[in-house]
Amino acid sequence: MRTLAVINPHSGGGRTGAQLDEIEAALKAALGDVVVVATLRPGDATRLTSEALVNGYGRIVAVGGDGTLNETVNGFFRDGAPRAEGAEFSFAMSGSGGDFRRTFEIAGSTLEAIAGLKTATPRRIDLGRVTFTTPKGSEETRHFINIASFGLSGEVVNRVNRARIAKWFGGPFAFKWHSTMAALTFKPWRVRLQVDDAFDEEIETSTVAICNGRFFGGGMKIAPDAVADDGLFDIVIIAETKAREMIARMNDIYTGAHVKHPNVRVLRGRRVIASPLGGRAVYAERDGEGAMQLPATFEILPSALTLRI
Repeated sequence: MRTLAVINPHSGGGRTGAQLDEIEAALKAALGDVVVVATLRPGDATRLTSEALVNGYGRIVAVGGDGTLNETVNGFFRDGAPRAEGAEFSFAMSGSGGDFRRTFEIAGSTLEAIAGLKTATPRRIDLGRVTFTTPKGSEETRHFINIASFGLSGEVVNRVNRARIAKWFGGPFAFKWHSTMAALTFKPWRVRLQVDDAFDEEIETSTVAICNGRFFGGGMKIAPDAVADDGLFDIVIIAETKAREMIARMNDIYTGAHVKHPNVRVLRGRRVIASPLGGRAVYAERDGEGAMQLPATFEILPSALTLRI
């Protein structure tokens, strides 16, 4: 199987680039004849992946953060259809957050994760697809492998992606710091939320997360019962909460205990439509990537990707 490894040297605050030679050696030790390429700018991972699949590569390995995984997965599809039937996706996390790996309980360093690919086995997992509004008002469609969300989480992602100093202390610190700062000035958003044909309400919310995986925000266990191959999203709705209470209960999100709180609801569904009410912009994110706003439609794609980890 021809294999391409796509590495984001800027991930992890540039630490991946400093380890580039070791990463390449580890990839070749684990996978044999693998072609290694580094991204230079946003969008490169999608382009490199799509070109490789069109040219007969059967396996793509992403090395970077959750954003690198997101870009790479988007390269597997064109106009909603797979570019190469049977192509496989693998990854080794080397970024600020590293959330998707937590769903599969993958621990250890980047080099240890790469070594584990030598004996990895394939499985089919679900993907999310979101059609959203850009800040310029146009409509775009992208896929996501882990979690998409909107509200306070969208605000936090925008802050983290612009941050420089906080990221040097690691993803969990950066997300917790900016979550706390955002909560201090938080005002709830009013949205209309529709889930399949079973739920249609106007709600006041701080955050709504549409989950394929279990973790986001640098280790927050937002959807403790989510399963990546059950054909359903776990939709976690955190209702309007006072800033003081939100900060006090923030640690609950890291353990998953927040889902027992009376202002949290968890639904399951295949299609979610979210529309803003009141004229205020509602920011969203997918796998830690921003530049999204409501209205947006989120759809589950059952067994859409072959994951070898």
